[in-house]
Amino acid sequence: MRRARDSYPYQPIPKAPTEDLLEHENERMAGELGEKISTLKHMSIEIGNEVRYQDKILRGLDDDVDRSSGFLGKTMGRVLRLGKGNHNYYIVYLFLFSIFVFFLLYIVLKFR
Repeated sequence: MRRARDSYPYQPIPKAPTEDLLEHENERMAGELGEKISTLKHMSIEIGNEVRYQDKILRGLDDDVDRSSGFLGKTMGRVLRLGKGNHNYYIVYLFLFSIFVFFLLYIVLKFR
């Protein structure tokens, strides 16, 4: 305060030109770093969205596999029950019927 009373204004020490260059270079590099951080932020958000989408698809696939495995298990149980019973003649009839159909198709295609 003494200087202001004596009309002696404060004069800052002049900066060297290299300090201005360094400060400008630091600001430029900080701007580039900010752009890279912004890009990384957007990429991480997109990766998160993709992960949530694929997780939803995989959960749906898991549900579908569970349903089909239950259906397949019931069907295999019925086939095994059919094989254990006294209905073995049904399989023979089915086999003979399929041979007859293939033979009939062979004759129709041969003389066509």
